[in-house]
Amino acid sequence: MNRSILIVICDFLLVSLLAFSTVDINKTTNEGVPRQVKVSMATNQADSRQDLASVMRLALEQERKSRDALLAELAKTRDAAGQQKALLSQREQQVQSFRQELQQKEQQAAQLEQQQANLRLQLDQKEQQTAQLGQQQNDLRQQFAAAQTNIQSLSQQLQGSSTEAQISKEKLAAMQAELRKQAEQAAALQQQLGQLATSNQLVLSEKQRLAGQLQVAEAEKRLAAEQVSHMQEEVKAERAEKAKLAEGVKALASKSGQLAEEIRDNRPLAPNTIFSQFVTNRVLATLAASRSGFLGVEANKRAVTQTVLVTDGTNIVALCHVQDTPLSFSYPGTEWEGLTGTLERNATHIPIRLLSFYQLDPRVVFIPITQAEARELGGKVYRISSDPYKFQDAVLVGAQEGYYGECKFQMDLTTPLYVKMDRNSLKGLFGKFNPSRGDLVFSRTGELLGVMANSTYCMMIKNFNPTATFQFAHDMRDQQPGETLARLYTLISRLPYKLQ
Repeated sequence: MNRSILIVICDFLLVSLLAFSTVDINKTTNEGVPRQVKVSMATNQADSRQDLASVMRLALEQERKSRDALLAELAKTRDAAGQQKALLSQREQQVQSFRQELQQKEQQAAQLEQQQANLRLQLDQKEQQTAQLGQQQNDLRQQFAAAQTNIQSLSQQLQGSSTEAQISKEKLAAMQAELRKQAEQAAALQQQLGQLATSNQLVLSEKQRLAGQLQVAEAEKRLAAEQVSHMQEEVKAERAEKAKLAEGVKALASKSGQLAEEIRDNRPLAPNTIFSQFVTNRVLATLAASRSGFLGVEANKRAVTQTVLVTDGTNIVALCHVQDTPLSFSYPGTEWEGLTGTLERNATHIPIRLLSFYQLDPRVVFIPITQAEARELGGKVYRISSDPYKFQDAVLVGAQEGYYGECKFQMDLTTPLYVKMDRNSLKGLFGKFNPSRGDLVFSRTGELLGVMANSTYCMMIKNFNPTATFQFAHDMRDQQPGETLARLYTLISRLPYKLQ
């Protein structure tokens, strides 16, 4: 798309040039005849503009399609999160029903244990009754045996008495009556013995029935315990699955947020947008240096530049090139006696306290400020680019002349701290576009990539480590600024020639 625009613009400029520069060559040899200029108007100017508009519309349509695809992917992720939440709610209802069933099973197990205890109590009572009946049966058997013995003894006595002629009738009647009484007692004892045997049989049957009920109760108890254990395992499994689903939902929500953030981070911004943000958030830095000149006359130098606030996540600085300040590197260095300055944005002024020179390239100057001062100035605080090579092109913004444009860059293995700007691919979009040292370089995601060390190489900003620092004061002679500036000049002179 960019190459097509460039071809169309070049074609338009060439046609316009030819249109205004065509002359009649046939009459150039006649010196006495006035020269006539033949002007032919370009006819393809409107076509070029239409082609340019078509190309711009095609680019806008592609950008809309890309944005719609990203929005569709985000909506799909949100739908998946909603489905996961619905599934989690369904799982919670299942776990609640399992808990209710588990409580019912535990109540049934408790009732079975109570019934089992009652049956055991009844069985113990029946066993006691059986023991008592056995004891009574033994007593009756002993009484029956004693009665039989008495009957036999009486029978023998009766036989002996009958043989004896001397037994009287009254004694015989008494003995017969006693014999009948003993016989009746024996019959009664026999009947009681039969009743006891029947009762014993009933007790044994009841005992067997209770033992069977006890076994059934124990089997039901084991079954209930197994069901309770199974339900507990299912509840544990459901809880584990619920926890897993919750973690999945959290992970999906986090992934959705990360995806949205990644989409925002990886979506390239248009150069117009980056420059618009720069204009909105720029900070005006005013610096002044003073020293005693010839014959005691004070020599002052003042510089004003536009910059932005940048953070590495902890510290905040305003940065610029040393050429945009009153200071300069030379040997010997200038012995400035005083340094003052302010940062200004929207009628808010912050005095400058320190000025530091970047450790990796002293030509990059840092002006540290506090968090409170950054909030007082307002505006956006740019972040250092975490991945400078994410895109192959960058946006250059002129801090002094207000131009900006898009430019491709490439890695130079001999200068790993710098990136080389491809000047053949420069595409100015606003105003004069002649990149020079001090231009701010932004990545396509809107982060600060670095500062142009010269017209070709950009110094990438990795951190805010200084190699030297000046404290602003009206009298700074004790800081020996001339010696520091001379030392920094020596450091720059040792760099490869292409970086100077």
